Amino acid sequence: MGIGYKRTVRVGDLILKEVSQMILKGEIKDPRVSSVVLTGVKVTDDLGFARMYFTVMSNGAGRDEALIGLQSATGFIKRELWKRLRIRRVPDLKFEFDTVLEEGYRIDDLIKGTKIERSREDT
Repeated sequence: MGIGYKRTVRVGDLILKEVSQMILKGEIKDPRVSSVVLTGVKVTDDLGFARMYFTVMSNGAGRDEALIGLQSATGFIKRELWKRLRIRRVPDLKFEFDTVLEEGYRIDDLIKGTKIERSREDT
């Protein structure tokens, strides 16, 4: 691999891909997780901890319910990652709601509001 592409990034990418596939294929049976989309992962340098970011793409389960579902499936997810990735130690997983999309929508609304105000001033 090239310089600067750390092992933590490679492991994080693999974890993100595998857990996303588990959700997409319905391997995680909890219905609260069905509308979850993983948006990113950060793995510590010692590979002991992975923070996984998610968002919810439907009006079904909300973010709190999805978080509870993901937390309850953590043991299953870690076992599956160990089987699939064949790494000595699967990082401890912590799931967090990704607020980047909400923040983007908020900024977009602010920009649209400014455009509307300017068009009113021009008339």
